[in-house]
Amino acid sequence: AGNLLEHGLGRAALQINKVVASQTTEEERKNEEHWVKAPKIYKRPGLTSNNKFITVSLPRFNVYGNDIGWGRPIAVRTGPSNKFDGSLTVFSGAEEGSMDFESCLLPETLQAMLEDAEFMDALAS
Repeated sequence: AGNLLEHGLGRAALQINKVVASQTTEEERKNEEHWVKAPKIYKRPGLTSNNKFITVSLPRFNVYGNDIGWGRPIAVRTGPSNKFDGSLTVFSGAEEGSMDFESCLLPETLQAMLEDAEFMDALAS
């Protein structure tokens, strides 16, 4: 949190972009082989406290490119799994270069965000 406050959201976005851009097929294959040998499953119960935030996505899967006979999707949402307060799912967006975000927040969390003046000021700037 301190690093984010010190350097700002732009730097955080740049760092995320660098990591995503650095992924190659070879690197992904190594990761998959390692996971098969030593799988790591994240358990939800420890992730439900108020000080956790998890972001998930699969950027290599073109969710908007799937036409099952009804035409191209106009919106994409995840299913019921992995839904807990504080989860954020990121998809490649419908438009080239865009991103879609799906957040799962309890009403109390949304209310607390609305009442947090510092957070609302950060959104406005």
